[in-house]
Amino acid sequence: MRTEPHLTRKQSWPKVVARKWLNMRSRRADEFQADCSTSGTARIGRRKSCSDQDRYVIVPKELSGGWPMEAGNYPRQPLRGWAAPPPATGTHHQNLRLFVGTWNVGGRSPYSGLRLKDWLNSPGSADVYVLGFQEIVPLNAGNVLGAVDSGPAAKWLYLIRRALNEAGDFEQPSLEDDQLYRGEEYARQQHRYCLAVSKQMVGLFMCVWVREDLQSHISNLKVSCVGRGIMHYLGNKGSISISLTLHRTSFCFVCTHLASGEKEGDELRRNSDVAEILKKTKFSTGSSRSRSRSPGSILDHDKIIWLGDLNYRLSSSSGDMKELIKSEEWQALLEKDQLRIEQRAGRVFQGWEEGRIQFAPTYKYLSNSDHYAVQKSKSKEKRRTPAWCDRILWKGEGMKQMWYVRGESRFSDHRPVYSLFSVQVDLLLPEAGSVGGFSCPLKHSTTAGDTCASSMGVSAKVQAEELLLLTRVRSCMDSRTLYDAH
Repeated sequence: MRTEPHLTRKQSWPKVVARKWLNMRSRRADEFQADCSTSGTARIGRRKSCSDQDRYVIVPKELSGGWPMEAGNYPRQPLRGWAAPPPATGTHHQNLRLFVGTWNVGGRSPYSGLRLKDWLNSPGSADVYVLGFQEIVPLNAGNVLGAVDSGPAAKWLYLIRRALNEAGDFEQPSLEDDQLYRGEEYARQQHRYCLAVSKQMVGLFMCVWVREDLQSHISNLKVSCVGRGIMHYLGNKGSISISLTLHRTSFCFVCTHLASGEKEGDELRRNSDVAEILKKTKFSTGSSRSRSRSPGSILDHDKIIWLGDLNYRLSSSSGDMKELIKSEEWQALLEKDQLRIEQRAGRVFQGWEEGRIQFAPTYKYLSNSDHYAVQKSKSKEKRRTPAWCDRILWKGEGMKQMWYVRGESRFSDHRPVYSLFSVQVDLLLPEAGSVGGFSCPLKHSTTAGDTCASSMGVSAKVQAEELLLLTRVRSCMDSRTLYDAH
C-alpha cells in the first residue's frame, strides 16, 4: 500500500493541536492511501497474444513483448496517454455495479474475528465498493485535538480486503435475482479487489475498492475534508469527499457525520452542515487547457453518492411515537423523519434522491442487543428515540438503485446500511483522425499536435514501438493463418 502524494511523516502533538485550533490547512490534508499508483500507468500481468475467448495463438518468443490482448484485438490495459478503443459491440457506455455502505461503529476498534459478510453481502459481486465509517475512534479530546490514530483504520482495511477477496465469502443469488445481472454471470465470477483510495479524518473513514482490471481506468483521484465539529471546523464532525473519474464518468463520494442531538431545532444545524460541506469542499481542477480537467466541487460531478451518519431524528411533536415504535409501525414513523420533512420543505438536499426505506430504524441499540435504548429504562446507556440516522442519497443521471437495506451486526449501537446501484459509465471512444483507435488526449487544443508531441516526450517513442510491435504480431498471425490454410 502506498500513500499519495507524499510520504507520511510524524508531527509533534503540540504542532498538531496548534494547527487544528488555528484552522491551518495541513500539507497532508489531501493525502490518501492506495494499493498502487493511480497516475494512469497500467500494471501489466500475464502477457497474451490476440485472444478469442479462451483460445490463444502462439506468438514467437521474439515478438511476445507487446500489449496484453483480449477478444476483439484491443489492448486490455493501454499505456498512459492513449485512449482505449470501444468494445467490440460498439456501445458507448457500460453498466457497472456499485456497492455503497455506511456504518457508525461507535468508537470501537474491530477484532480479528469480525465477519463483514453480513454488511458486504449482496446478490453477486460488485465492480466497485464504497465504504464509509463514522467513529472508528472514540471522539475524545485526544483524538479530536491530537494526531490521527490510524490503527483502527488499518484493521478495517485488513478485514475488508479479506472479506472481498476470500473465495466463497458471498452467498450465491437466487434465481429470481437474475434480472440484476443482465446476462452477466456475476455470481460465478471471482474478482480480485484492490484499494483505490482511503482517507481518514479523526473518526471519519472512507475507502473505495475496485476490481483490479478497473484500477488502470481510474484517473483524477482527489480527496477533500471539511471539519464541522467543535467551533465548526474540527474533525469530530464533518465530511470526507473523494473525487475520481472512471473511464470518462466523474464520481464524487461524500462520507459525512453531521451534528448530533434530538432537541427541537437540531435538524437546522444538520442542514447547515450539509450546506457548508457543499460550499467548502473543493478539488483541484488542473490546467484550464487540459482535456482531462476534473470537477472542482461536489455538484460538478456526473454522479454523486452521499452516505453516512446524517443524524436526522424523528420529529418529537407526536405523543404516539412510543406506541408506533412498540408496534413496529415503521412507515408511520417515517412520516416524522426529519430528513424527509426538511427535504420536502426544500431546506436541504434539493434534487437528491433516496430509495424507499423498508427497514427498521438503525439507531440507537443497546450494546450487543436487538433492543433499542429507549425500550430499557434501567440501562446505564443514554436513552434515545430510535431513528434512521444512517442514510445513502444520490444525485445524477444513469443511476438505478437495486437494493437499500440494513445489516444486523450487533457490533455497535448503529446498524450498518448498504445499497447496490447499477451505474452507467461512459467509455473512451476513438476520435476522428486517430490511428488504430488511438489518439492524442489533447486533441481539442488549438495546438494539439505540438502540445501532444512535446508532452509525451520519451513515452511517445515507447508508444510507437508498441504499435510497430503490434503490427508485427498481426503480420505473424496472418502468415501463420495463410500457412495453415495451405
